[in-house]
Amino acid sequence: MERVSKTPTTSAKTPESSIGNPTTLTGEGLHILVIRLSAMGDVAMTAPVISALTEQYPKIKITVLTRGFFSPIFSNIRNVTVYEADVKGKHKGLFGLWKLYKELNHLNINMVADLHNVLRSNILKQYFRLGSVPFNQIDKGRTAKKALTSLTHKIFEPITTTHQRYADVFGNLGLPIDLKMASLLPKRPIANSTKELVNGKEQKWIGIAPFAAFAGKMYPLDLMEKVVHTLNKTGGYKILLFGGGEQEKNLLEKWAINYKNSINLVGKLTFKEELALISQLNLMLAMDSGNAHLAALFGIPTLTLWGVTHPYAGFYPFKQDPQNALLADRNQYPLIPTSVYGNKYPPGYENVMRTIAPEEVLSKIEEILNS
Repeated sequence: MERVSKTPTTSAKTPESSIGNPTTLTGEGLHILVIRLSAMGDVAMTAPVISALTEQYPKIKITVLTRGFFSPIFSNIRNVTVYEADVKGKHKGLFGLWKLYKELNHLNINMVADLHNVLRSNILKQYFRLGSVPFNQIDKGRTAKKALTSLTHKIFEPITTTHQRYADVFGNLGLPIDLKMASLLPKRPIANSTKELVNGKEQKWIGIAPFAAFAGKMYPLDLMEKVVHTLNKTGGYKILLFGGGEQEKNLLEKWAINYKNSINLVGKLTFKEELALISQLNLMLAMDSGNAHLAALFGIPTLTLWGVTHPYAGFYPFKQDPQNALLADRNQYPLIPTSVYGNKYPPGYENVMRTIAPEEVLSKIEEILNS
């Protein structure tokens, strides 16, 4: 097992184009469209950057183009509204994106910050060029990521963080951001129905999100159940289980039945209610996944478990202590990281996360909660 020994790179040289005219540098009268359509973790990572932008340029107006489901992430960030992209419905395909552009054009957008840089946003870029609207896109750092994840010529060193890459897009538009000055989002009040569901603040609340999009970054469920079993046995914790989908719901329901101090939250709360509950946790235990980033938004101590991915790829939760990451053993599996998303790994790397013992996870939980 390995811990992160140094903080991944969080700064990049401010581009010369960030030295804009006085109006641009104050943000007065500017309306910026921010594009980030998916996935949840990536959308969540935009929030502290956008929050920092509005703090440092308080006269600016932001419209975030994303899925409607993600709207609660941006609640209470001043001067920010969400415009829903229905990419599977009315905004699907070339004609749908043209319709979306026409809708957005009525909002009097001055600049576009594309934090996604995918086919859909590239099509929108061509449309915005018709109106000569400045349009800057994220540099995903594919070359650096390829070198980091290479199986033969690996360059194992931290690369520019995703948060900084987002910030650089605004810098290129003449709005440099200092992420060190970024504030965390305030805790949100939870509904009475959520309080009744959780039932009992006398215990410490530990959120556990055991799932990830790809197997390469998911802690083995039998080991995670051992963690839940031990936490449950102490009686001192309320274990709140996060997930989504029918299969995850059924598995977590079994845990909730077997361990009386645990609660399966799948299907019982809206996303808005989940976010409020996450903001009140004492600790979140998650993979290299979306729930880790949601907890980090509120400064919740977040313990992350890493398999074939690695914090050096730039996806570490915002402002979290680098020591709050438990990594698979690179001495035993020296090719880690083998991919950025956890979807690629060579034969023999299926069980890398078994090098993180449940006892190590439990010890780290106690360390964080008692610090």
